[in-house]
Amino acid sequence: MIRNVAVFCSSSNGSRSSYRDAAQQLGSALAALNIEIIYGGANVGLMQAVAESSLSAGGRVVGVIPEVLVDLEVAHHGITELYVTSTMHTRKALIGEKADAFIALPGGFGTLEELFEVLAWHTLKIHAKPILLLNINGFYNQLLAFLDHCVAEGMLKRKNREIILIADTIEEALVKLKLGLPSANLSGLKLD
Repeated sequence: MIRNVAVFCSSSNGSRSSYRDAAQQLGSALAALNIEIIYGGANVGLMQAVAESSLSAGGRVVGVIPEVLVDLEVAHHGITELYVTSTMHTRKALIGEKADAFIALPGGFGTLEELFEVLAWHTLKIHAKPILLLNINGFYNQLLAFLDHCVAEGMLKRKNREIILIADTIEEALVKLKLGLPSANLSGLKLD
């Protein structure tokens, strides 16, 4: 049973408003389903959007941020809980331990590192939690093509490539994570 979801995403907004819109929709949808969000603890970019939208919809948001990034990423002190860790490694370990599932919104190096770490952990049987890419506007198309290339070149097993769930919309993400379809408890939310 999924009670909370770790959301990996950018500390910037990106060049398209659809990225921030998706982060806001995801936060609101998870709150409506009483799914707690665990994220990187920042008060900027897509990280802020997903946290604020969940909080506005009555959701619980847990942030995990290393000391070195508290000032740099402007730690969000208005969330339900904020854990400050000594290192990035302990940050990722705590998020991985607390999460029941993982969703990656568009992001850069940090998002990709978090995504690939939980994928590697899954292949090593450290966990068996669902991992989903929210492929807004085809953001991850080239990455997915590269992973297919890795399979074709014998560097990645097909079964491991198939660990990644892929959704183009919030609604599809909810279905693939078996969190439910939009219903009365999601009425009024714009999910596309």
